[in-house]
Amino acid sequence: MPEAYLEAVRKEGQTVNNLFTFLGVEVVSIEPDRAVLKLPFKPELTQGAGMVAGGVLTSLLDEAMAHAVLGGNAPGERTTTIDLSVSFLRAVRPGSDLICEANVVKRGSRVLFVEASASSGDREVARATASFLLLA
Repeated sequence: MPEAYLEAVRKEGQTVNNLFTFLGVEVVSIEPDRAVLKLPFKPELTQGAGMVAGGVLTSLLDEAMAHAVLGGNAPGERTTTIDLSVSFLRAVRPGSDLICEANVVKRGSRVLFVEASASSGDREVARATASFLLLA
């Protein structure tokens, strides 16, 4: 499943990841233990004060980390997030696209540790760490 999924999710107009379609996430790259995702700005992603919602940013960070894991998984290995911590460093202003880069820090036999950073322009806006469980 991961190989076919990763091939399909990389394609423009992909339909295998409903969340990516809903949010408008674009895959920049997925490699073993590294992924880069882009979230173009859409007004629908802002909260009442006009800034990009923290939950949207958290979803982007989580998905980037999950795809970094998937990019390095062996055939048949699936994954799920078991822990996630996000630090918001500054507000994401309306009109700003987001780029999120994630890297696997340690790949254990069952648990992986991953970190990610999200940027808007040349400014880092959030960092995250997470643990993922490998499912056979």
